[in-house]
Order: sequence, then structure tokens, then C-alpha cells
Amino acid sequence: MLVKTLNMLLVGYSAEDAQRICRTLKEGDLYFNSECINTIDAFSKALVECSWDVILSDAMTDLGAEQVLFHLAMHHLTIPVIVVSSQGSDESAVHFMKAGAQDFILMACMVRLIPAIQRSLKQMEALHHICEAQLALQKSEARFRAIASNLPGLVFQFLLNRDGSKSFPYVSEGSVMLLGILPTALIEQPDLFTDLILPEDRVTYDELMQTSAKHFSTWNWEGRIQVKGDPDIKWVSLRATPRRPLNDAVLWDGVVMNISRNKLAEIEIARSHAQLAELSSYLQKIKEHERAKIAREIHDDIGGTLTAIKCELLPFMDTKPRKPDFYQQKAASIEKLVDYVIDSTRRISMDLRPGILDFGIVAAIEWQARKFSKRTEIPCQFYCDSEDIPLDADLATAIFRIFQEILTNIYKHAGASNVRVKLFEADGWIFLEATDNGCGIREADMNKPGSFGIRGMRERCHQLGGDLRVSGIPEKETCVIIKIPVNGKEQYAL
Repeated sequence: MLVKTLNMLLVGYSAEDAQRICRTLKEGDLYFNSECINTIDAFSKALVECSWDVILSDAMTDLGAEQVLFHLAMHHLTIPVIVVSSQGSDESAVHFMKAGAQDFILMACMVRLIPAIQRSLKQMEALHHICEAQLALQKSEARFRAIASNLPGLVFQFLLNRDGSKSFPYVSEGSVMLLGILPTALIEQPDLFTDLILPEDRVTYDELMQTSAKHFSTWNWEGRIQVKGDPDIKWVSLRATPRRPLNDAVLWDGVVMNISRNKLAEIEIARSHAQLAELSSYLQKIKEHERAKIAREIHDDIGGTLTAIKCELLPFMDTKPRKPDFYQQKAASIEKLVDYVIDSTRRISMDLRPGILDFGIVAAIEWQARKFSKRTEIPCQFYCDSEDIPLDADLATAIFRIFQEILTNIYKHAGASNVRVKLFEADGWIFLEATDNGCGIREADMNKPGSFGIRGMRERCHQLGGDLRVSGIPEKETCVIIKIPVNGKEQYAL
């Protein structure tokens, strides 16, 4: 075991007294290095040049213990001082002890010196550990306060006593930003937080708190609060861990965070999923309706006409002689029936995919605008600076179908007397604008549950990497703008 060698400074002693002290320490098996000084300058120099474990000072010399203690206090030095004097009284001992000396020993009782030195060293070591602990505590507290003040929420301690009373022992500065309440106000009036919770969420707040206290489980709660003077409602998340203090109460350490953005996004996602499910169901019904319509047209028009042709051909199968006029009439009737089949086939084919799309999107949009004007007697002006805009066949078909849906909505809901349509390409995007002078669509109209037309167009645009915007001025106009990358999803992904 290594024994520490002490650095000991002897102040104000004669050579004889210094030797006597050193001899006593050596006889007590104390390992030390010593230096003896007798002037204030030498004392100051010695304090700078060396680190001393203990100072022994005489009380009755010119450089006495009182000057040593004053000098150390003035320079904030914590070196233990033991007064070893040839003479003194109880009053002088009390005086030096009050001034900061660790002990007062008469040279006649030198046997007490080594225990006094050892006791002083232990006290200084304990004081050093206390100072280190206090410094570490201060750093930890400063670090905690820095973290708490920069958290996007409120850090707190919440106490639930056995009698049901509640309090906040600690509240961070985040309460001002989150709750609009000063920490001191919340500490003084704990119910201020509960008063902010909406009544319908207050029940779960209390239930989860009691469950956490009963089972010593984590307190997790999400609910809505409304800060006084703020029209908006905030969603907050409370997370706290319980522990048991000495008085059998329950103390939670936790944090309250503002989760309004995430919660609103979650609600919006759920609403979007519900709308997509409704849209999917609606589109499935439309698909089945279109299939049934095509099946009826094929069965009734084409199938019925082919049956009529077969009936007209039956007289040609027998051997009964007939006049030429009979066969001429039959041939003319069959020709009409064949023309009808051709017209029906062309009409069904046009409904499935208009052949005009083979001539480009510009020609197709212009043709559809003319067809709309002719069918509804609503003027529809079409503008495009280019004769054609080269597009992928699927993209052109999608834009054409969206345009058809826009015209259908105008005819059904707008009550318009004029429609203006503009098609153009800019910076790799194709734009289609349709403006009518009808009643003007409102926000509520676009968000109502049955607005499958707008919802379907918007979803189709999103699938193509584009966007659809609808805006209206009541009693004046509605404007629909679609914006889709010319290269479809590939450009959108980039």
C-alpha cells in the first residue's frame, strides 16, 4: 500500500521549534516534506510555487496564524491550517478556530498533532468530494434546464398525494409556449392545466392517471386542449413515468408535446383513405354500369340487327319461286340493317376510345368541345397555340377523359351559358384550363361526400404525377386547371 508523502509548510517558527515539530511527526511515522518560512513575501511565494497539504502556524510571532488565515481567505485558498503554539488560552483557541483554523494545539501537547493533521486531511478530502458533487450537480442541472428549455414541449413533475390533492413541483419554461401559462402560475394553481382540457377528453385524462398510479405503469395520454384566447384546438401527448417518494404519494416525471400537426395529418390520412374507399366503390359501380350498358348495346343493337338480317336471309334459303322485285327489296332492307350495325359498332367503339385521339390531343379536345356545344347548345370556345402536342397514347386518353368529366360537371351543376377552354405546354408540363360563367363552385361543394367527379379527376391527375385545382367565385365563374408532366410519372419521379 502506497503512503502519501505530505507537503507541509511551517510558518513563523524558529529553527528549534521547527525541528521539534518535525521530530514529533517523524516519530509518529508520518511521511512528509517540509519548508519553514518567516516572512510574508516568502509565504506568498511558497503558495505560488508549491501545492501544500497542510500549514502549521505559530500564533505568537510576527507572521502568525491570524495573518496566514487572512491571506488564505483573501485568495480563496482552502489549505487546512493547524495552529501549533508555545502558549495560548481557551479564548485564543476559540478565536483562531472561528477565523478558520482546523485546530489549536499547544507544543506541550504535541501528541495531538498527528491525529489533528489526519483529521484535517480527511475533512478536506470530504470537502473536496462535496465540492465535486455540487459542481457535478450544477452541471447536471444546467444541462437538464438547457434540454428542457429547448424541447418543443413542456417538461414537468406531477405529484398526486394520498388525500387526492395534486401539485406541480416543477414546470419548465415550455409551458408558456404550449399552454400560455407561466411555470410559476401552474405551480401555484395546478388545476389550470386541467381546465384547458376539453370536457370530452378530461375523463380519459383522469382515468389513465389513476391507472398509472394504481399499477405504477407509464402514464400515456393524448387529448385536446384549448388555450385561453386561442381559437385553435391543440392536440397534445402526455408521457410520464411514476415513482414513489417518501410520503407514499405518486410523483411523475414527464413531458407534454404538441402533436397537432401529426394528429391532423393522421386524421387527414384516415379521411383520405375513407374517400378513396368510397371512390373505389363508386368507380367499380360505374365500371359495372358501363359494362352492362355495352352488353345491352351489343345485345340489343348489334345482336338484334344481326337477328333481323338472318330473318331477311331466310327466304333466300328455300326453292320457292319469287319475283325479282322481292329480292331487290330484301337486299335493300339487309343493306340498311348492315349500315345500322356499322353505325352501332362505330358508336360503341367511339365510346370506348374515340378515334379522334389518333389525330392528337389538340384535335381530340377541340372535337369534344364542338360536340359539347352541339349537344348542350352552350358555346365552348377552345384555344391552343399549337396544332399538336405530342403525348403518350395513355396520357392523351387520360387528359381527354378528364376533359369529358369537366364538361359533364359543367353541364350538370354550373348552369353556365359559356365555356372557355385553353390547352398549352410549358416547361415539360401540359396545362388544361376550363372556365365557365356559371354559379361558381364553393369549398363545401368540393368536400361533400358525393363529389366523386372532382375526387376522381384529382386522383387520376395524382396517378399521372400531376395536380388538379378547382377554384370558384360565387355567382360568377368556376375555373378548373389540370397540370400533368408531359413524360408522366417518369418526370414526376425525378
